[in-house]
Amino acid sequence: MKNIFFLISMFATSLCFSQAPILTGKAEISVITMGPSQEELYSAFGHSGIRVYDSAGHIDVFFNYGVFDFNQPNFYLNFTRGNLNYMVDAYNYSDFLNYYVEHHRFVHEQIINLNGEQKQKIFDFLIWNIQPENKFYRYDYFYNNCATKVRDAFRLVLKKEVAFDSSFIKTHYTIRDLTDLYLHQQPWGDLGIDICLGLPMDKKARPFEYMFLPDYIESSFDHATNEGSGQPLVKEKIITYEPEPEKAPFHWYHPWIIFGLFLGFASFLTWRDWQRKKLSTWFDIILFSVLGLLGTLLLLLWTMTDHKAAANNFNLLWALPTHVMVAVALMLKKKLVWIRNYFLATTILSALLLASWYFLPQAMNVYLMPMVGVILFRALINYSHGLHR
Repeated sequence: MKNIFFLISMFATSLCFSQAPILTGKAEISVITMGPSQEELYSAFGHSGIRVYDSAGHIDVFFNYGVFDFNQPNFYLNFTRGNLNYMVDAYNYSDFLNYYVEHHRFVHEQIINLNGEQKQKIFDFLIWNIQPENKFYRYDYFYNNCATKVRDAFRLVLKKEVAFDSSFIKTHYTIRDLTDLYLHQQPWGDLGIDICLGLPMDKKARPFEYMFLPDYIESSFDHATNEGSGQPLVKEKIITYEPEPEKAPFHWYHPWIIFGLFLGFASFLTWRDWQRKKLSTWFDIILFSVLGLLGTLLLLLWTMTDHKAAANNFNLLWALPTHVMVAVALMLKKKLVWIRNYFLATTILSALLLASWYFLPQAMNVYLMPMVGVILFRALINYSHGLHR
């Protein structure tokens, strides 16, 4: 609820400029990096923005590229289809600072080493960018977000005067690896992302592409150069706020525990069905209905939306959309030959999937292995003891 009130207050304190004021000699342009939070999934990766501070001109403005409007037409449809527009807006810097301090998220400021002309160019661009006709942009999780827009503002305005040196990046992470780094304390969020996003997440990220994360925006600016002056791009780095590290709490509802219990229950149910030679059809109807609906959603995300990262999703090997038809057939209790063959194919597919789990081109979330085990057990018992002959 606090987040909602914060967003409302941010819109209420939005600053309006029709044109950029002339900055004085005391003006500074800064890149602000705000730390991640484990309170919400959307805040797990941190945030970036640009501050323009001119004590003599009474200007202290934060330009935020992470704003979206719930009232834009077809908001939820556009969000689902991957057509959501984000926008940049300007706010009082102190409002943002107070919010992040209150929520114990670090705030780092990098004062950028620019001459007066370069500062004015950046400010002119930012004021132009917040005008109603210029402020919206098509959001992309990894290639066009609040962090990359900060980088691109400097590159667009200063062009070859700014040079990023990515040689400090020694890792060879994929896009998925980079997101996983921030989700250790949010295993359910990590699981949801790994289910919904497919093979494009597993491409090796070029060092330049690391900058979809605010932390890498900060470190990349630390290693950048102002080619015009031959000086480092960051003139001074200020640790505005650094909270005490908090110990990650233990949650009983961790995916390993929940899926482990589910596998244990399904195993017991399958053993009992084997002993009494009677299937728990109610369980299979629920299981395959849920899996089939999930598979249908994943297929729609791949084929019917602009979410490029949702393409070629290997999770469709266990969340088959066709499972819905099997669930319906089980409800009808008809003796259909194809159902038995379907369960045989599902048994083989599930066994192969588990055997090749760590060798697939898409990194599959290990929390899902118990679920695939459940599918294997239930498909096998339905094939061997089913009445669909």
